[in-house]
Amino acid sequence: MIIDQNANTSIITQEKATIITLVSKLQEAYSKFKNNNIIIVLTQLNPLGVNDINEFLQISNTHREAKHSFVVVSSKIDLDIVPDDIIVVPTIQEAYDVIEMEDIERDLGF
Repeated sequence: MIIDQNANTSIITQEKATIITLVSKLQEAYSKFKNNNIIIVLTQLNPLGVNDINEFLQISNTHREAKHSFVVVSSKIDLDIVPDDIIVVPTIQEAYDVIEMEDIERDLGF
């Protein structure tokens, strides 16, 4: 797990371990990220299934309830099968775009 910080966004990149291991590490270290937007980069992992993405659902819901963005980046999953409860985009730039839009929505009170 590689962690980078860019302003109020934590970028977490997973290169080798399993999704379950990553989610476990995220939950352990959540206090470090809880006040930032989070981008999870999974571009180095093999093709993902909907069950892999669903592993992030609990932490995503918790984070979004706290009025912060949680975005997963992967071009190796069919975006049509991803549940609406979690945001998955194919590129890091799109993740930043989503965060920007959600920040605007929060500023407007949505």
